[in-house]
This record gives sequence, structure tokens and C-alpha cells, in this order.
Amino acid sequence: MSVLERLLLAEEVLQLNDPVGAEAVFSWLNRLKNQLPLTEKAEIKKIQRRLLDQLSSILIGSPGPPVRVQLADCLALLFHLGDPLPCSLFVEKCNDIIRNKDDSPSALPSRLAAVACLGSLFEQLGRMLSGSSKETFTNLLRALKNAESQGRCEILGSLEKMLRGLGPLAAPVHRDIYKSARTCLTDRSMCVRCAAAKCLLELQKEALFLSSSELEHMSTACFRAFEGSLSSVSVSVSELLGSLLATALQPKSKTAQRGPGAPPTGGAVSLEEVMDLLLGGFIRGGVGFLRASGDKLKGTSSVSKEVRLGIAQTCVVLVWSLGSSWVEQNLSPFLTLVLELVSHSRSTLSPSDAVLSRGCVSLVLRAALGGVLGEKAQSSAVQHLCGTVGVHKRAIESSLSDAADPRASSDMFSSQHALICVLLELGALLLGLGSSAAPLLSDPTTALVDSVVAVLLHPSAAVRLASSWCLRCVAVAMPSQNAVLLDRCAERLTTLKSNPEAVSGFGFAVCALVSAAQHHNLGLPHSKGKMVLSLAESLLRSASQNSRISLQRTQVGWMLLASLTTLGPSVVEVLLSRLLLLCRCVFPASLREQDMELRRGDYFTWQVTLEGRSGALCVLRSLLVHCQELMSEDALSRLLTPLNCATAMLNKLGSLLRSYGSSIRPFTVTYRLRVYELLAELPPYTYQESFGLVMNQLVSDLCNQDQPCSELTLMPSLCSPDDLCLISPSLNDPYHAFTHQLQSSCVSGGSLENDPFSLTLKSDTPPAPLPSALALMEVTVRLFGNLFPHIISAQRVKILEQFVDSVNQLKGQKQQTVQTHVCAAFCSVLKVHSRSPLGPSELRPPALSLLWGALEGSSLLLRCAAAEGLARLVQSVNDSAFTVSAALLCFDRLKLSRDAASRCGVSLALGALYRYQGGISSAQHLSTCVGVLFTLSQDITCPEVQAWALHSLSLIMDFSGGLFRLHLEPCVSLVLRLLLSSPQTHPEVHLSLGRCLQALITCLGPDLQEDSSASLRDSISLGSLVLQSSSVSLLVQSRSISCLQQLHMFCPAHVDLRYLVPSLCGILLDSSQVVSLSHWSLLLRRSVISCLRQIVQRDALEVSELAVSLAKEQPSKEASPLEYMLRELGLEGALFSLLDRESDPGLIQDLDQTLGFMMVSSLSSGRVGQWLRLCRDVLSATTDLSGPQDSSEEEEEREDWSSLGGRSETVSSFSALRWSTRRIAVESVCTVIQTCAKNGTTDLLVPRLGDLVRMAFMASTDHSAPLRLSGLQTLLEIIRSFSSIEEPEFPGHFLLEQYQANVGAALRPAFAPDAPPDVTAKACQVCSAWICSGVVSDLRDLRRVHQLLVSSLSKIQTGQESNSQLYSEAAATMETLAVLKAWAQVYIVAVQRSKVSSDWSTDSSFTTSAANDVTASESEGAGLLELVQSDLPTLSRLWLAALQDHATLSLPPEQHMTGGSFFSPEMMHQARVHFCSSWAPILHASALWLHSTGSVTSEDTPVHLSRPATPTSLGHSGGGAKSLEDVSEERLHLILGVAVQFLCSPHSENQMENIMSCLEALQVLLDIPWNRISNDQSLSVELLSVLHRLMVTRESEEVQRSVVDLLKRIVCAAQEHVSEKRHSAEVDDGAAEKETLPVFGEGRDTGGLVPGQSLVFSALQICLCVLVRKLPKLSPTLSGTKTGTTGGVSEVWSLSQSDCALVSSALFVLSELPSLCSPEGSVSILPTVLYLLMGVLQELVHRPCAPTAPVSGPVSGPLGLVQSCLQSLRAVLLSPMSRQEKSRESWVQLLLSSLSSLLLLWECDDPELAVDQVTLLRALAQFLLSSSGSDICGVSPLCSLSLDKFTFAMDSKDPQVQFACFQLLRSLFQTPAPVSGHYIRALGPTLIRFLKRVERCRPQTSDELDSVLEAVRAMETLVQAAEPQHRSVLVSLVLPLLVSFLLDENALSSTPSASRSLHDSALKDLMRIGPQHPVVFRSVMSSCPELKSRLEAAIKVNQEQLRSKPSSEASPRGQSSAKTPSITLKTNFL
Repeated sequence: MSVLERLLLAEEVLQLNDPVGAEAVFSWLNRLKNQLPLTEKAEIKKIQRRLLDQLSSILIGSPGPPVRVQLADCLALLFHLGDPLPCSLFVEKCNDIIRNKDDSPSALPSRLAAVACLGSLFEQLGRMLSGSSKETFTNLLRALKNAESQGRCEILGSLEKMLRGLGPLAAPVHRDIYKSARTCLTDRSMCVRCAAAKCLLELQKEALFLSSSELEHMSTACFRAFEGSLSSVSVSVSELLGSLLATALQPKSKTAQRGPGAPPTGGAVSLEEVMDLLLGGFIRGGVGFLRASGDKLKGTSSVSKEVRLGIAQTCVVLVWSLGSSWVEQNLSPFLTLVLELVSHSRSTLSPSDAVLSRGCVSLVLRAALGGVLGEKAQSSAVQHLCGTVGVHKRAIESSLSDAADPRASSDMFSSQHALICVLLELGALLLGLGSSAAPLLSDPTTALVDSVVAVLLHPSAAVRLASSWCLRCVAVAMPSQNAVLLDRCAERLTTLKSNPEAVSGFGFAVCALVSAAQHHNLGLPHSKGKMVLSLAESLLRSASQNSRISLQRTQVGWMLLASLTTLGPSVVEVLLSRLLLLCRCVFPASLREQDMELRRGDYFTWQVTLEGRSGALCVLRSLLVHCQELMSEDALSRLLTPLNCATAMLNKLGSLLRSYGSSIRPFTVTYRLRVYELLAELPPYTYQESFGLVMNQLVSDLCNQDQPCSELTLMPSLCSPDDLCLISPSLNDPYHAFTHQLQSSCVSGGSLENDPFSLTLKSDTPPAPLPSALALMEVTVRLFGNLFPHIISAQRVKILEQFVDSVNQLKGQKQQTVQTHVCAAFCSVLKVHSRSPLGPSELRPPALSLLWGALEGSSLLLRCAAAEGLARLVQSVNDSAFTVSAALLCFDRLKLSRDAASRCGVSLALGALYRYQGGISSAQHLSTCVGVLFTLSQDITCPEVQAWALHSLSLIMDFSGGLFRLHLEPCVSLVLRLLLSSPQTHPEVHLSLGRCLQALITCLGPDLQEDSSASLRDSISLGSLVLQSSSVSLLVQSRSISCLQQLHMFCPAHVDLRYLVPSLCGILLDSSQVVSLSHWSLLLRRSVISCLRQIVQRDALEVSELAVSLAKEQPSKEASPLEYMLRELGLEGALFSLLDRESDPGLIQDLDQTLGFMMVSSLSSGRVGQWLRLCRDVLSATTDLSGPQDSSEEEEEREDWSSLGGRSETVSSFSALRWSTRRIAVESVCTVIQTCAKNGTTDLLVPRLGDLVRMAFMASTDHSAPLRLSGLQTLLEIIRSFSSIEEPEFPGHFLLEQYQANVGAALRPAFAPDAPPDVTAKACQVCSAWICSGVVSDLRDLRRVHQLLVSSLSKIQTGQESNSQLYSEAAATMETLAVLKAWAQVYIVAVQRSKVSSDWSTDSSFTTSAANDVTASESEGAGLLELVQSDLPTLSRLWLAALQDHATLSLPPEQHMTGGSFFSPEMMHQARVHFCSSWAPILHASALWLHSTGSVTSEDTPVHLSRPATPTSLGHSGGGAKSLEDVSEERLHLILGVAVQFLCSPHSENQMENIMSCLEALQVLLDIPWNRISNDQSLSVELLSVLHRLMVTRESEEVQRSVVDLLKRIVCAAQEHVSEKRHSAEVDDGAAEKETLPVFGEGRDTGGLVPGQSLVFSALQICLCVLVRKLPKLSPTLSGTKTGTTGGVSEVWSLSQSDCALVSSALFVLSELPSLCSPEGSVSILPTVLYLLMGVLQELVHRPCAPTAPVSGPVSGPLGLVQSCLQSLRAVLLSPMSRQEKSRESWVQLLLSSLSSLLLLWECDDPELAVDQVTLLRALAQFLLSSSGSDICGVSPLCSLSLDKFTFAMDSKDPQVQFACFQLLRSLFQTPAPVSGHYIRALGPTLIRFLKRVERCRPQTSDELDSVLEAVRAMETLVQAAEPQHRSVLVSLVLPLLVSFLLDENALSSTPSASRSLHDSALKDLMRIGPQHPVVFRSVMSSCPELKSRLEAAIKVNQEQLRSKPSSEASPRGQSSAKTPSITLKTNFL
């Protein structure tokens, strides 16, 4: 394609009208923008004029907003890459267009396009256009004064670009621009304010006067810009003001000369001056002092919340602009000045102002300390904050000592809010640092805990709550401190119980600390729960003793009980009765007593009473939330009376208000709140009697016009998330709910003091409960939704009618309040019960009236909730007529309504109907809806209606299904046209258009890849590009990225990553500068990372390369840290850096997954080394928070790392990263190792093994407990993956052997006394893996790691008091079981190695060289066993105790359990989890120990456990002493019972290791000599039944092999038992009475085998399962089908070697089963046994036609299976049962039947199969050689068929068949006379005929030779079997045959080797037979001279050959040479 075709636009396109022309122009401009940088400059100059003409025509053609953006970029690129000289003329042309006075609508787009072009031209070519810059600036500033909002935005944007391009050259017009832009900062249009802020932000880079002389004026202007601003405006203005203040603090020209603490010089201002400016705005806003001075008098603040939030965001920008180093250097003054914002009295004039101010300061502190600083700097910040708390602590102490000084009290009150902020931030920092902050607690200079605990005595309740929360954060971050702090606060609470502040403060602290236990899995000791309950009971009992502290004691007492319930059912179950009793006692015993209460008491009494009952109700609710399983029907029934009294009290609250005035109102509101919260959690049937009373109260509350209105608390949960995104994304994101509450102008932000009980909630952030009145309304709405469907229908109708009347009777704000409440309540009903019928038809009119009124309301949230409610109402009614009527009503309302609010609401209702009703199955209705929404979406006069109509249209696209396909093309055309024409000043329209694009992409789906959808695909892609390129809103950019992501998902081939990836990375670089400032920026980053996560799954390498190329193209002068990471470390390093700075959980998860996908893809692309280096750098970027280490530890660490170069020499590319980021890096390394091990590519990591061990070491020795766990897990994976890899340079050694010291150093800290139990448990797992791996060969090295396990064993024996009091008993159980499991695994390996060594030493075939090779292994195995042996007595008892505990925990729940050795009754549920993961190795080890020892020795000593073991766990019982045999038997049955219980029902998850452990343990038990399992038939049958189930349900070859092995052991043991019984019976009764011997074996006299009681039957089941699983054709139901391999080939020849071994074992068991039966029983099972044997034989003899190579060496596989089958058949045929008188006849009949089946196997109709005649002949011979052989000869058909098979075999052309036949004939000829004589007579002639044919057809191959030689031996056997009188005749027949085999002298040299060998063999046979039969020999020779001469010639040749051989050759054959003379002499018989 030529340059003209690529770059120029077709002329006919310019003539097209909108919208087709606009689409084509935008597409061309986008293509031109991408192609120009790729085109040569000379080619551009050639066509520059024509391009300029085309672009100019587009400029004056009224281009839309997206087109003018692309046009401006293309013009700037054209002049930049081409000839820049014509640019000045074009600038003049643009100025002329701007000066044009034409105000017509058609001229405005051209004027805006000219403005945009000027901005891009000056940005690209600024210095070249400096000559015309002044005129252009003047022109634009003049136009700015008279322009509309869209024009002002465009002009300000162009001014920003011009300033960026000109730089210092624009200095003459800086002040003019400043004046105009500052005015625009307070413009009515929000987009103009944003544009002005961005313009001023660019201006301040060069105009230094903004940050010096004009700084105060700029600050005031920014404060005014904050007022009434939206979030986007607030962010932009905050960036401006923050940058100005940062520049003022560090001027560019003075930065290098000023130090961090130097006084300001030149134009620089001090930090105090900057903060004074912000403080002035914070307390006065942007108004003068006169207006602000009246705030204090009125008690309210005139400063809007937007201003204060904007100032907080400004501080955030200031901090991020100055950087972490500045914050570290100026941390103390910065904290002091920031806290002054909230310390000023005017900042906290009202409670709502105080909450807002604290929220703003907390936002600043979180961004500065938690977002900017690294871990080391954060530890320093903790020290500074503790110093601040210490100052307040001293103030508290002085005020307590001088209570009469009012000034001290005033100072303390004014500073309380600053102290709250400090405490909350201190807690947040500690949570972020986690266990890494442990050194700070032990630092005496910090005094962290002391300072925070001292603040608990503060007079302010809010401070006490904040201090309690801070202590809770300490406990969550460091679980080891939880119990310590709890004891300390509980002790102080008991000591200072007469001080109200102390009771309240320390009570709050105890409540918070108890609730902290739900955040970590280590828990609290159960004794702490009992202590808390006792403390609460004491406080509640003593509440009435002192009226001064009654209220505090009551509140704290119930708070303690509420926190107690958070410990879970395991703790509360024991204390439940006491808890319920306390709750019942606080309420009257009956309603009558409650009525009597109202007549007595005073204000204080009722105050305490209401507080107590509110607390009791809160405790009950907490019980329902945290201990739901404990609240049974019985427990609820005990609460009916208190519940009735509590609900009845609701009606009495009005009289209390009338009696005691408004002062008691807060207590009544709190009481109602607690009642409603409890009822909302209870099932409605529990308070059915109170329905009327409760509903009346709810309706009264909802219709109360004096109740505060809060849409933001009621409506978001009732709206659809899709709709909320269009209103405000933060409404749909609870993570940023606090920021949205701060931005709200109608809701007071929540605060902890509003509800102290919120301390018990599970939350990582400080709870922010709403004020009681707002919270009451929220729970009222929720309770109404639960209760409304349960009342009668008539009452429902009346309630809705009352709602409608209440709304209609009011006006103004009161009407909006009531309408919000009742609509929220009714929508709550519809949400909870949308799929159940709501009631009769009479209910519909008031419901519709209520919802329609809300749909036309002024509140946007109310309209969304009403639209959602209308759709749910239609869904609940479920009537098509009602659905259609609702839709038609919407159409009518849209036709009649003219106001924007109603049209928006009704439009949304149409979309919501489709959301819940789908397509409504009507194409006509869909067309009507689409047509109406099409019309509304094109109403450019009202952007709000346009946005909601488009949003509703997108909902219809999503939910209408395939019916919408007809409307796809017009919808795509509409969306694209609106995208190209909608101005940027209305981002909500663009957001809805993006939602439509997403819906269109989803509607098309995979069809986008089809060629038929090419036009739609191109249009949608173009729309996505328009959306991405033309929008300035972050939300719209996020939506455009989501569209591109969907396109990439459905049609990845049509998404160009060359443009998508750079744009995504560019957004990351831009939006990551201020990560915590804007929620919209967070949404944009979420979209970018989500898109990257999807793309890297396909093209990770390409994405990484594109990202790096983008970073390298950027200028490196002012590169951000993230951009530097991207350039130096690639996209992966940038993502790690971004991960370290993010705090959003969803975004962190996406980043983690993206890194994971890139890491996995790096394995296939060969970049694993780069990944490991990156992870190493991440781990190396750490800081030491512990201060100086011990010198010995440092020296030891240096020694450990001497081989790796030393840890201190590591230089990381990262700065100090957080522990959470480093943990993700360690987990990535672990994933790499696991993936390589899974794929078998571990060799890729071998060169990096040192780095892997080093990273695992660094993580394992960190202060952070989660990081240590990840490091230990990585070390475990390293051991598992690399332990078997040998060192190539040192044979016999392993790679990991050189890292022994490193592994030991990594494990050592985990066994410290203060190590957490979970870390120690994981370290034990690593220890056992290291010892069991076999890497360590030196016993001394092995002893180092072994000593760690010894220390852990000592720890669990003695039960260290420190740890037992720090964590829950479940944590101690976890640690104990981990230790025992590790020891068990070590012992198992030690025994196995010792066994292997002993087997090798006793093997006679074991060579000397092999013995030398295993000497080290043998010594290692013996040494390891010796190490374990010393602790084995202790371990054995602990193992048995653990097994007994596991057995106890596996009992049904109804069984009474009193605890065990390692668990208490309270923690059964938690302990069960730990036992399930540890019992299997312990079981196996116990079995091995029992096998090795067998019984308890007299030297046994008791074992000291942390809990006293039960008597039976140590082998004793309370019934007296037991014998050693009984104790051993009990232990055996314990192990057996645990194993069988698990194998009966193994869990569905991965339990293969546990199954194998059980099977191996059973094998060990069966090998114990004294076990009685085989003697107990019922036990054996049960065990076989379990094994049969396991065989059926598990496919693992290992499991099946173990099951069959166990079966063989059980059957053999049963055989021995039956044999012993038979033998003993024979001995006892004597040989003469054998006929009357009792019958032993199964079946007895009847022969019946009872399933479930018969061992033979159970064994037969397992054998059948094995055989049918491997050979399905054995099943009668499958015998007629072709299964297995294709082509009819038998399955047996496709079996693996292990499968064949399994079948062989099953056949062996089958052959042994008859011996377990009585004669009658053997007859019962014999048909099945023979059927299976013959079936397997049939599969074996029908083999594939492909020839099978001869097997040398051990026979295995199918060939080995043939031998096993024949052996099993022989065992059955020779069974003693076949000779018993009772069964002989039946056996003979069955065997004859089997023989008949065998003879039929010679027939095979399948041409693909060949019959294995050799195997069949051998099987036939087995029958003939058996005891039934004589019976077979008596059956003439079978006998004749058998003879035919042998005859056929002798005539076969296969030498192997002939060989086998002759070999078998030898055996047949040697049988007793009746059988052998029959076969000699029948087959002897055939044999002689075969030998006679040999002379004519001599053997040519070795196989033929073997068959002939075997025939000769068979003939010799026949001669020996003949009677003596006939033997000479047979010899006379043999001798001529042998002579015929001899060759003459001439033919001997040329004959083949086989024939020569036959000659030699025949000659030797003649020499041997001649002396044996000399008479016959002479007779034959004399009668036939030819034979004599032939024999003599052969002898002479043989003698000559022997004499001609040298002596050296003759020596090895000395034996044959010595025999030659004797033979020669003896042959001279003539």
C-alpha cells in the first residue's frame, strides 16, 4: 500500500453527511495518528499539503468533540514530523476562526476545534511558535470571557497545553492567565472548575509568583472552589493547592541549598506558614472573618464539608508531592501542625463537625504515615505518635491530681479530638506492621502500651474508646500480647472499680481485647472467657451499690458479655446458661410486673434500667450472630418472656418521655434500636404474639416527620449496583464508604462513640456507627421488610394506604423525609420477599401509588430504589397482565411528563422491569421500549434524561436475550453517533454510552469473531476507541477499558495490543501518583489491572515487552518512581511497586493474580531466572525494626551465609517494601517451585537453588509471622523438590547438602520459646521433611536439626506456662500434634531405612560393590533410628494418647465426651480440625512401634503432658491392672479401629496420604506375630469389606496394590489358622479316626457361604473387583461387548506392569481360597474360581497378531501374568480338596467342564487376534497332570480333543509351539501308567513321524533346533517310560533317527549352525545310548551297514577336530576332552 493510500482520506468520505461521515473521519484520523510516527519524514513532506487541506476541511466542517481531539493531535504530529514552517499560517487561521463573531450553532464546533488545535500545536511545537504565542494567548483569553461552559473548558484545556509546550517562554502572559483561570475556579460549571485547576497546575510549574506572593490569594480561591464541588473538582483543586504548597515549601531554585531543618530563605515559606493557611481555610473556609466570627456564637460552623474534605485532600497531595524522605525528616512538626486542624475549637463546634474534622485529619495521617512511609519510617512514626500520646498522658495525670483547675480540664477537652486521631492512626500503623512491630513494644523509650493504657482514664468517652481500639489493634497485630493486655486491663478494672472513668475505660479495653481474638486463629485461653464472665457478673451485681458509677458498670458489664460471645460457640457453650440467666434477670418476670414498674422509680433509675436492658438485648443479638448453633429451640423458649416484656416496653416509652422529658430520649432511642436489632435477627415466629405491637411502632417511626432523613444509609442497599455506578461509584464500594460519608452534605459521619458496642464487631478499620436516630431508622426499615409479609393481608393493605396518605398530607422537606422512609421500608419488603406473593390484588394500587410517587421525586437515590421496587413488585405479583399494565403505564407517564426527574425515573423503571422479567417474551413490547428509549437518549437538551435513558437501554440489551438481535445495528449506530457528538462536559452521558457498549459486546459475545459480524465489530471497536480517547473523566476511561477488555475476551485477534498495552501502562503511570486521593482514580486502576490480568493470561511476554518499550520512550528527566521501576525492572517490577503502595483489597488481589499469571508464563518462555531475581530484590528490600542484634547471632548468620556471599551485600532495586508485598513475592517463588515440580521441569531451577534457599531463609527469619510462615512453606517446597537431585561434581552427594547450615539457621528461630504456635508447627513440618529427605548423611549434622525436634518435644511434655496462657488450647493442640506428626514421620523413615539396610545385608545375591555403595545409607538409617530410639518410650505414649483423642473426637455428637489428653471439652470443634491433619502418620508410627516392641516393659515411666492424659490412653484402666498381653491387644485394636474407621468413609478431599498411612499401618499390624486378627473371622471379614469398598472407590494404583497385599496377608494368615486347627484335630483324634474328623473351613457340611460373615466370600469380592476393573470382559454383562483397546484387541495386553502385578496377586488369592473351605464349601466357590481363571486365561491366549519379542531376564507384564495364571490354575487343580471323598466327584465334574471350556479357546474368529497355543498347551497339561487326569482319559470326547491339540501342535509350523508341546509330552510321559500309557500309545507314532521328517527338513534356526532337541528328549522319556520288555524295540527305533541327524564330512563345513548343532547333539546322544543298550546297538548297526559307516565317519571327524585344537583352547573343555578316548574305545564294539 502506497503512502497516499495509507495516509490520505478518500475524497468521497469528506462529502458524506453525519453520522457516517463522522465515523469515517474519526477512523481515518485515528489511523493517521498511528501511522504518522511510522512513516519517513520525506514521504510525509510529499503529501503534507494535501493532508493539511483535508484536515483543514474537517476543521471547518463542524467536527464533534472526539473528532476535534483526534484532529488536533494529527495536526500537531503532521507539523512535528513533517515541515513545521506552514504551522504559523495555520495558527493564524485558527485565531481567525476564534475571532469570528458568528454565534450560530454550526460555527461553535469549528471554533472549539480551532481552540483544540491551538493547544495541541503549541504543546508539540511550542518554542517554534513563540512568535505568535502572545497574540494567541490574548485571543484565547478574550474568548474565554464570553464563552459558554463548553467553550471555557476547551479554552482552559488549550491554555494548559500551550503552557506545557512553551515553558518559560510564556512568562509575559502568566499573570493574565492566572487572573482568568482563578476566576474560573469558582465557576458554576464543575467541568470549568476542573479545567481551571488543571490550567493553574500547569501554570505554577513556571509562574513562581503563584507559590510566593499570590499563595494566600490562591489558597482562598481554592477554598472557594471547594464549596459545593463534586468529587472530581475537589480532586483537581486539591492537586493544585497541594502542588502550590509543596512548591512553596521547596522552591525549585532553592531546593538544593536548603536542608531539611534550615530556616526558609528567599521566597520559601515555612511549614508553619503553610499549615496556618490550611488551618485558616479549615476553620473559616473561603469567607471573610466577619461571617466566620459568628459561628462560635451560634454553635454551628459555616464551613462546608466539601471545603474541609478538600483541605484534607490537599494535605495528602502535599505529602505525596514532597515524598517520603521529606516526611521522615519533618515528621514531628508535621504531625503537630496537622493535629492543630482538629484541635482548634472552631473545628469541633458541633458533634457532626467534630466527626468530620477527625475524619479529615485521619485521612491525612493515613495517607502520610500509612501510604508514603516505609516500614522503618512507620516504626519511627509510631514512636512519634506514642510521644504525642505520652504528652496527653501527663496532661491526664496532672488534671487528675489537680481536678479543681478549670484550665487543665478545658485543655484536655479541646485536645481530645487530636488524641482520638493519634490513637486511631497508631492502631492502623500497628495493624499494617503486624508482628514486625513487636520490637516496639519492648522498647522502654517508646512505652507504647503504657501510654495507651494511661489514656483509658481520659474524661472523654470517645478517647477511651479510641484507646481501646488501639489496644485491640496491638492484640490483632501481635496475638501474643492479647492475653497479656487482657489480664492487665482486667486487673486494673478490678482495682479501680470505684472510678467511673476507670470502669468505663478499662471495661472498653477488655471488651476490645476479647473481640480481637476473632481476628487471629490462635485465640485466647478458655479461662479468659470465664474470667470475663465473672468480671461482668461482678459489675452488674455491684451496679446498684454506688449510684455514681451505676451507669458505667451496667454498660461495661453488658459490653463484656457481648464481647464474650465473639469467642464463638466453643467458649460460650459452657457459659450459655449463665448468660441467658443474666439476660432474663434484667427484665420483669411478667408483663404485670412491668406495668407496676412504671409507677415507681425516678429518672436515674430508668436511665440505668434502660441501659441495662439495652445491653441485654445487644448480648442476645450478638449470641444470634456469633453462636447461631447454640440458640436452639429450647434456648429461644427460655427467652420468650423477656422478649415479650421487651416488645411491650416499646409502648411505655412515650409515658417515660412525658414524665422525664427529652433528657431520657437518648436512652429510649437506644432501647428501641436494640429491640429492633434483636427482632431483625430472630425468626418472626418467635415473637408472633407481638406482631401487632411491633408493627404499629414501626409504622409510627416510619411516618414520623421529625425523624432524621438519611438517603445514603437507607437507599444504596435497596438499589441495583449497576444503577449506583451511574450515581456515584463509591456508594457501591463499602471500602470507601467513609470518604463518601465525609463528602455527603446531609449525613453526619459515623463515630465510635455513637455505639460503644460496635467494639465487638469484626473489622480491620475503626467502626463508625451512625448516630442512634439514623441507625434506628435503618434497622426499622430492615425489620419492617422482615415482618411485613407475616402479618394478615388486610393489615398490609391498611399499612400501605397509611403510607400513601402520610406522604400526600405533607409538603416540602417533611414530605421528602417521610417518602424516603416509607419507600425504603416497602422496597425492603420487596427485596426480601420478591419471589413470594405479596398479597391480594387490593394491595397493588397503594403499592403502585407509593412507588410512582417516589419515581417522580427529586431524589436520585429514591428514584433508583423506587424503580427497583417496581420491578420487584412485578416479579412478586407474577402476572403477565400486571406486567404489561406496568409497562404501559411507564409509556403513558413518559408521554405526559415534561420534567427531567420523572422521565429519568420512569426510564429507569423500564430497564429494571427487564432486569427482573427478562425479555417479557414479546417482540412488540421490546420494540416499543427500545423506540421510546431511543427518543429519550437523543434529547440533547437534558443530559440527565439522556444518560438514564441510555442506561435503561443497556439494561434491556443485557436482559432481553435473543430478541434484541433485531435491534443490534440501530443501537450500535445510535451509540456511535452519540459518542461522536456528545460534549465532554457531561460525563454521565459518556458513562451510559460505555455501559451500552459493554452490553452490546456481551449481547454479541463469541459471534464477534465471525466474518458476518465484521461491520458490527468494527463499529464497536471504533466506539471503544472514541470513548477512550475523548473522555477526560476517570470513570469513563474506566468504562472504556472495560469495553476493550470484553472485546479482547471475545475476539482477541481483533484487539491490537501495540496500542492497548501502552495506553494501560500510561494510565497507571499517571494515576499512581496520588493513590489514596480519589476513589475514581482507584476505579480506573482497578479496570487497568483487571484488563492486564486478562491479557497476560494469553500474551504475558508481549505485554511485558510493550510496557518496557513505552517506559524507555518516555523522557527520563522527571520520571516517577513507578516509571523508573517499569524502565529498569519491567512490568513485573512496576506491579510489585504498585502492589506495595495499594491498600484496596480487590486491587491487591488483582495485582497478585496478574503477577501469578506472568510468573507461570515465564516458565514456558525461559524467563524464570528474571522472575527469581525480581523476587530476590523484593525480599532484599527490607528494613530491620529490631535494633541491634546480638553479636553471636550476627556471626552465626554470617557463617550460615558464607557460601552465598553474605546477606548484607545484597543491593535491591526497591526501597523498603512492606511485609505483605514481600510475602506475595515469597508465595510467588513457592508457586514457581510447585509448578516446576508438577511439570517435571525442576532442572530449570537448579542453577538458582542458592537464591531459592536464600529467599526462603530471609523470609523464615523475618519479624512478621505471616512472612515467616510463607518462608517456611517455601523452604518445605525446596526440600521436597530438590532433595533427590544429586550433586554432579560429587557423586553420592545431593545438591541440598551444601545448605545444611542455612536450613538449620532458618528453622532455629521458629523453635524459640516465644515463637507463635503456628510458626513452630510449620517449622516442625519442615524439620521432618528435611530429616526424611535423606540429604544429610552425617549424623552430627543430622543431630542439629534433630535437637530442634527434641526441644519441641520437651516443650509439649512440660507444657510451658507462658504459651499456655497466651493462646487458646486449640493452638497448643495444633503445636503438639505438629510435633508428634513430625516425630512420627521421622520414625517411619528411620524404620524404613533400617529395614532396607537389613534386607540388603541378608540378600545372598547382593554384590560387594553394591554393598559398598549403600554403606553410608545403612549407617544413616541405623543412626537415625538410634536418634529416635532414645525418645521412643515417650513418643509411643504420646502417639497412643493422640490416637485415642482422635478416636474420641470421631464419636457421634450425642456421645458424652469429657476431653482427652490433648483437648478439653470446650475446644472439641477446633481440635478436630488439627487432629484430622495429623493423625495418619501418628497411626503408622504407632503401628511400627507396636510391631517392634510388642508390649509394655516394666521400665515404662509416665509421660508428663500439658493436660493429664486419660487412664486408658496410657494402657491402664480403672478396673485394676491388666496383663501386658491385654494392654498390647488394646493398643492393637485402637490402631486397627482408627484405621478401619477412616477407611470406611474417607473424605472426598485429597486424603490419599491418609489412606496409604492406614493401609501401611494395617500391613504392619498383620505382620505382628502375636496379633489375633486372623483368628477372629468377623474382624477379618469386616476388614475385607472395608478394603473392598476402598478398592471400588479409589483409582490409585498404590492404594489398590496395598489393598491386594493386605488381602494376601489376611488369606495366608487364615490358611495358617485353618491348617493349625486341622493339624491339631488330626493329632488329638489319631490317624485311625480321620474319617470322623470334624470339618474345618468355611461352608461346613452345607457348603453355604453367608455374605457379611464369610471371609472367603469377602476375599472373592475383592478379587472379582480387581479382575473386572482391569478386564471388564470378565463381567457377564460385558462379555458380549468389545471394550478396552480399539480393534477388538484384548485389554490384558494393554495393561501396565503394575496392573498385571495386581491381577497376578488376585489370581494367587483366588487359587488359595479353596483351601480355606470345607470340602462342601470348596465345591461352592470352585465354579467362580474356575470361571475367573479361565476368563483371564482366555484374555491372555488371545493376543494381538503382532509378534512378541522373546523376553530375557525376569518375566513381567502380560507375559508374567501368563505364568501367574498357569501357576494359580495348577494350585487349584492340585488342591487337597480335589482328593477329599466328599468333594472329589463334584470337583471332577467342574474340572471337566473347565477343560471343555479350555479346549474351546483354540477357536478364535477375530482376525486381529492370534491364539497363544503354548499357553493353552501348558494349561491343558496342567489338567492332564492333575489328580483328575485319569478321569479325563475316561471321557472319550475330551480325551480325543486333547490328543488332537497335541497332534496339531506337533504339526505346527511354529517352532516355539512344537518346543512347548514336546516339553509337555515329556511331563505327560512321566505320569503314572494309566495316563501316560494312553498318551504314549496315541502320540508316540506322531512323535516318531516328526523325527523322521527332520532328516528331510533339517533345522535352520535356533528355535527349530530347540524343538527337534526337545522332541528327542521326549522320545527318550518315552523309552524310559516303556515297560522293560518293550524298551529294546523303542531303542531300535530311536537309533536310526539319531544317526539320520548326522552329517557327512563334506556337508559338515557348509551346513548352517543349527544343523551342525543337531549333528553334535545326535552324536553325543548316540555315544550315551550305545553303552546303555549295547545289544540293541550292535544289532541295529549290523543290520544296516549304512548307519554304521555314517556313524564311524562322524566319530572320526569329531576326533580329528578335537586333536587339531590348540591346548589353550582345549583347556576350557577339559572335561569333554577327557571323555573322548573312552567314547572312542567303547565304540569299537564290532
